Amino acid sequence: MPSHPLRVAVVCSSNQNRSMEAHSILSKRGFEVRSFGTGSHVKLPGPAPDKPNVYDFKTTYIQMYNDLVRKDKELYTQNGILHMLDRNKRIKSKPERFQNCKDKFDLVITCEERVYDQVLEDLNSREQETLQPVHVINVDIQDNHEEATLGAFLICELCQCIQHTEDMEDEMDELIQEFEEKSNRPFLHTVCFY
Repeated sequence: MPSHPLRVAVVCSSNQNRSMEAHSILSKRGFEVRSFGTGSHVKLPGPAPDKPNVYDFKTTYIQMYNDLVRKDKELYTQNGILHMLDRNKRIKSKPERFQNCKDKFDLVITCEERVYDQVLEDLNSREQETLQPVHVINVDIQDNHEEATLGAFLICELCQCIQHTEDMEDEMDELIQEFEEKSNRPFLHTVCFY
């Protein structure tokens, strides 16, 4: 069993819905957790599928919230975006990009295969200093509120099991296989080094 709490990063594309829902649940369960996006911009649904609201990663959740209230409070209340931003601003001030963080994690969990590929590309392009392993695991989660909640509980359960293993390096593949069978979802897993 690790001697310190598992250091976990949860990553989706915009650091809004899936990663933040998991961040919220993991932090309530006592994990040392941070959440990130990998996109070049933060995108939130707009009035039409081809008209998203696009923000810079420097934009705070409060600024996004106020902007959407000004644009169409009823629409963004109805589709749950204002509620989501309200939750987000209670967790941290603004979205963060994974590629800009140089902190070390034991576990990086991504929420879709494209994000998984971006995280691996970033980690593999960094200079390896300590050769400390980091396990990158992908759990495909659809980007809607209901799936984000279900996915967050699945991620939390996975983290709790990993936290209680005797030897994370030795037991990881078996653990992931159990979770694939249990959740009926395919998981991807790669070990990178810092």
